[in-house]
Amino acid sequence: MKRIMILSTFALMLSASVLTACSDDNYGPDAPKDWAGTTAFFNSSDEQGFQTYYNPAIGRCGDPMPFYDQKAGEFKVLYLQEYEVNNPYNYHPIWGISTKDGANYVSLGEVLPTGTSSTEQDAALGTGCAIYNEQDGLYYIYYTGHNPNCANVEAVMRATSPDFKTWTKDNVWMLKGDDYGYSTTDFRDPQIFTAEDGLYHMVIASNLKFAEFKSSDLKTWEHVGDFPMIWDRMCECPDIFKMGNYWYLIYSEGYKTSWSRKVKYMMATSFEGLKDCFRDPGANWPKDGHEGVLDSRAFYAGKTASNGTDRYIWGWCPYRKGATIHEKNLDVGAGSEPNWSGALVCHRIVQHEDGTLTLGEVPAIKSKYTKEQPVNVMESNGYADGVLSGNDAYVLYNRLDAHNHISLTVKTSNNWDKFGISLVRGSDSKKYYTMVVNPEWEDGRKVNFEQEGPWSEDDDKNKDASEKPKGFVEGIDGYNFARPADNTYKIDIYTDNSVMVMYINDVCAYTNRIYGIQKNCWSVNNYGGSITVSDVKVFQY
Repeated sequence: MKRIMILSTFALMLSASVLTACSDDNYGPDAPKDWAGTTAFFNSSDEQGFQTYYNPAIGRCGDPMPFYDQKAGEFKVLYLQEYEVNNPYNYHPIWGISTKDGANYVSLGEVLPTGTSSTEQDAALGTGCAIYNEQDGLYYIYYTGHNPNCANVEAVMRATSPDFKTWTKDNVWMLKGDDYGYSTTDFRDPQIFTAEDGLYHMVIASNLKFAEFKSSDLKTWEHVGDFPMIWDRMCECPDIFKMGNYWYLIYSEGYKTSWSRKVKYMMATSFEGLKDCFRDPGANWPKDGHEGVLDSRAFYAGKTASNGTDRYIWGWCPYRKGATIHEKNLDVGAGSEPNWSGALVCHRIVQHEDGTLTLGEVPAIKSKYTKEQPVNVMESNGYADGVLSGNDAYVLYNRLDAHNHISLTVKTSNNWDKFGISLVRGSDSKKYYTMVVNPEWEDGRKVNFEQEGPWSEDDDKNKDASEKPKGFVEGIDGYNFARPADNTYKIDIYTDNSVMVMYINDVCAYTNRIYGIQKNCWSVNNYGGSITVSDVKVFQY
């Protein structure tokens, strides 16, 4: 483990010296160097390090486990450390970062190591939670011990620390699923919270049920029963909390249900009511128009923490494989699981008057992008005085960099107008990538991800079909949200290398991994009818 820490330190030093992966060393002989005056596509790549959506210098982040450390006055976000090549049994140690604002992070390095052999219950580590106990002055991590060589493949374990630096595993204590009638294979992701009775409660994800335990001291736990998950779907990474007058269960619906695989929530006016939600989910979905879905399939394993004023949620945005930008951008896992692990994305939880939740921008992230950039129209079709009219109308803007905040307002002329925002777009691009705000019905919208590009009926006859843009990309579309009554969309897009988050009117959050954003142009597009584009600004840091 010392060798890993040395390598990690070296990588951090190296990343600090690299301003951008789009350096002169990466220019091809024909690549444009006049960034301000050209619009040709550039095959860009990510920097070594991510500065807003955290990714470790080596490897990637798995399931986050955030909590607010009142003693230190900061959030700590633990996560499962994923490497390119993991050991066959001893993998996913728990690493950590700290942050005061969800925008700037300090690495804590390895917090809790795996077991040292292939026979220990915690040979590999899985998701859990951290909490501080004022009664004994100790921090606790409850986590999943995973080992297919053990009678219980998964069991709940714990470790304690007086300072969040030196940890002692409690190898005597363990919760095993089969002791309480639960699965020996799926018994994981413990989460602790204080319920209405003033006691600590722990929920554990098991075989289509949440197991429930309670304790008065965080040491001795009593099994008190279980409550159902939804139908035939295994729900992972549960997080239960009270916010205002409502209780919430946030969960990741994905195990063996790859077509869904999103972070969702249930809500009720009491904890007991929350436990009953899944007994009739059709009647109990949040009345938010999208069945509790919070983001796209590119945001997973989301869990929350609050400092008493704001509540934030962290999840990971998956990396993608492929030899080219286009291969990577289409590798979204449609019909199967996307790649596991990636960069950490933080959103602010937005609670509306009726108790429903959406995700919004983090104030400190907005404050981080301070350098306003010139925004120039480089090319257009059907564009005049801020108005885009007709099908295939677009306005192409000058190049972005590695870290961008795009802010704009779009107003549609009627209830059915369709528009989109394209990234990785050059004037010579055969394929580029668009978030299409699609009218699913007159009063409902959904964000679709599409690979677009110039293609005609003649191209169908004369060109190789493999060159044709794919169009709609399955598996990464967003969710339904209400059309704004005045047809005005306030849009904010944040990018950190290939990680992109788009917010619309505080009612829609859409996370995606899109390679090639930096050093390329972007556009706003119209698909019939007309739209007005205004207040277009770009900020960087």
